[in-house]
Amino acid sequence: MAAAGAAALAAAAAAARSSGAPATTAARARRLPPLLVLLAAAAAAGPGAGGAARLYRAGEDAVWVLDSGSVRGATANSSAAWLVQFYSSWCGHCIGYAPTWRALAGDVRDWAAAIRVAALDCAEEENHEVCRAYDVHFYPTFRYFKAFTKEFITGENFKGPDRELQTVRRTMIDFLQNHTDGHRPPACPPLGPVRPSDILSLLDSRDGRYVAILFESNGSYVGREVILDLLPYENIVVKRALDTDKAFLEKLGVSSVPACYLIYPNGSHGLINVGKPLRSFFSSYLKSLPDVRKKLLSVPERPNRAETPEIVVWREFDRSKLYTADLESGLHYLLRVELAAHKSLAGAELQTLKDFVTVLAKLFPGRAPVRKLLETLQEWLASLPLDRIPYNAVLDLANNKMRISGIFLINHIKWVGCQGSRPEFRGYTCALWKLFHTLTVQAGAHPEALDGTGFEGDPQAVLQSIRRYVRTFFGCKECAEHFEELAKESMDSVRSADQAILWLWKKHNLVNNRLAGHLSEDPKFPKVPWPSPDLCPACHEEVKGLHSWNEGQVLLFLKQHYGSGNLVDTYAEEQGDASDRGGERERGRASPEKPRGDQRAESARPPSVLPPRPRLSEGSQLGLDGRLQSRWKI
Repeated sequence: MAAAGAAALAAAAAAARSSGAPATTAARARRLPPLLVLLAAAAAAGPGAGGAARLYRAGEDAVWVLDSGSVRGATANSSAAWLVQFYSSWCGHCIGYAPTWRALAGDVRDWAAAIRVAALDCAEEENHEVCRAYDVHFYPTFRYFKAFTKEFITGENFKGPDRELQTVRRTMIDFLQNHTDGHRPPACPPLGPVRPSDILSLLDSRDGRYVAILFESNGSYVGREVILDLLPYENIVVKRALDTDKAFLEKLGVSSVPACYLIYPNGSHGLINVGKPLRSFFSSYLKSLPDVRKKLLSVPERPNRAETPEIVVWREFDRSKLYTADLESGLHYLLRVELAAHKSLAGAELQTLKDFVTVLAKLFPGRAPVRKLLETLQEWLASLPLDRIPYNAVLDLANNKMRISGIFLINHIKWVGCQGSRPEFRGYTCALWKLFHTLTVQAGAHPEALDGTGFEGDPQAVLQSIRRYVRTFFGCKECAEHFEELAKESMDSVRSADQAILWLWKKHNLVNNRLAGHLSEDPKFPKVPWPSPDLCPACHEEVKGLHSWNEGQVLLFLKQHYGSGNLVDTYAEEQGDASDRGGERERGRASPEKPRGDQRAESARPPSVLPPRPRLSEGSQLGLDGRLQSRWKI
């Protein structure tokens, strides 16, 4: 009944979203469906539909799904080696790579007694600390863990020319062979080649089992792959031999490699014909031999988190508005998760943080407690005489451990305009784009805000700070590389604040165009040129029958859309001391969230007016007073 209910709710949501009923007003055309409560249970998301199963589903995929409570126990002193992907469910490249990772895990499923393919979602709140402990900065990150590792280690980084399935599979074999004999997984047979003399001994002996010998060239992996494919099967032994002794091969009738020479239980032997000299053909043939069957292996049960249905609150929102909750949720993730992946910051990394925080502190248009937090952080960073800081110091300030009055930043995620139809869609990347656009618009509207920062008079200042942040800290490494390529092409040509606003808009549309149809695209929110005609009719024109942008109108739209006057507090967390109160959690809430009215008068102010910025009180100064300096001295 629960599954049927979930299916009905999902169907109702889909029907509501796809309804073609005409709206009576332009405002209604911009509104999303009414409030919906979507039950993400088995019917909607499959087994293990908690957060860790967003891209990989325990019990359904061959991937071992790990979390903060199981990763250490799984990899420590294990009888098998591990290859763990630390990923983020919001990372577009991780989403796009998930089918390859699932296919890899399925392809090497029979290798599990020797090496296992796992995944851990660093975007899950409960996994933030463990990902930091494993020193994961970017996504996806691939780490190998050797068998029988007793001390805590962060693993060995994957080293390969690419991440194609075949490449990763071969590096898994290399990793297994790098184990010393005393620490090799017990279930893993020797993977090195046997000598001709060993083969002659095998021909003369009988032990009631099949013995398959794969002859291959030195650079081939077919023999080792077949050895591991047959690992869970009994009544057969697989060996590999190189084709270096041509006379010996000729004696056995081997004229080309790879080739399989089979010794039968009764002592007869000879070449076998498998149709095509491919790994899958060899493995399939050998598995189908009479009396060859799977044996019982002592493979431990997969770590399995409690599978409780997750109630996801759908918040009605207006696409023409900018939501405080999205910007603040993005800041929370940026400060407490993405940057916190770095245990300490020094040199260029520290300067990048200082510059970006300066831009945030001077231009962020949100609520006063958040602006005060950013200003406090900026002043503290600027006053530091240290060339290296532990990031825990920044976290303590973000979490207001110093109990400074009037500072607050939401301590969990609450997406509104950045909601996705599934948890892995939109979210943080959407909020980051909104934040970047807002900063460029605020810099144009209030250039005086950057006076005294060293950025005054530089139309590229905000863009270059964003560029350095993305290049240095953004978790999706491939996404950061793509953004850097766009920046190299034309960012240096920006000569005015208006050009900076339009530059970011153009590049955002290029990114959307590149990702249209990608697995990371939310089908309910397709990546189309933005702003769409219903949001900005004047932005769109036709020239000789072809679509054309009216960039003057686009600029006006961007200034209005990302201006202070368009920022609304609906759904925003009530302000308070983040160290005194935990944020209201979405998990397990049984009723839809009611939108609150706009709580601040400033939301209706014209975009040309910014509210006065709070000055720090005497008690809130975070200069290097004795206590703080001694606490964070390194």
